[in-house]
Amino acid sequence: MLTTVEASTDNARYDPFVRIRPAQLEDAEALTDLHLDVWEEAYTGLIDADIQTGRRARRSVRLDRWRKTLATRTGTHLVAEDGEGGLIGFVSVGSGRDEPSSDLPEREVMALYVRAEVYGTGVGHALLNAAIADGPAYLWVLDGNRRAIAFYERQGFRFDGTSKSEPVGVERRMVR
Repeated sequence: MLTTVEASTDNARYDPFVRIRPAQLEDAEALTDLHLDVWEEAYTGLIDADIQTGRRARRSVRLDRWRKTLATRTGTHLVAEDGEGGLIGFVSVGSGRDEPSSDLPEREVMALYVRAEVYGTGVGHALLNAAIADGPAYLWVLDGNRRAIAFYERQGFRFDGTSKSEPVGVERRMVR
C-alpha cells in the first residue's frame, strides 16, 4: 500500500501531498521519536506531566516495542510522510483487545497521531481512511481530549457509553 493523498492545508511548511505507506522495521527509531513527540503534543495539559516525563525516560522500551511490532507485522501500521520524507503521523489498527461482543466491531484503532503542525490539514483523516476506509472499528479516547473527540465524531465514531480508568485518566470508547 502506497498512496499519495492531497491534504487540505494552507500551511506552507508542509508539502500538500502527503505519502501514506506501511511502516517498516527501518522506521522504528523515527517512529519511536514521533510517537513520543505527538503523545506529548496531544496530551500536554490533559495528563500529569510526570507520566509524560516517564514515557520519554523509557524511550528504549518504546523502541523495542516498535521493533517487535514491525518485525512481526502484527496489525496494520501506516505512517504519513511529508514532502521531504519526514514522519508526520501514524496509525495502528488491529484486532480488538476488548471482550468480543456482537455489538463491537472486530477492529480497533489503537493509535492515531499526527504532529501538531499538521492538525486540521487532513493528514489524520488520510491515515484513518488508508487504514480502515469507512469500515467499522472502535477506539478509546481520553476524556476531555476535545480535539480528538471532535475529529473522531467527524469520521462517524460515536460514544457507546463504555469507559475505563487508566493511569493517564478516564478513557471512553467510540464505535463506528
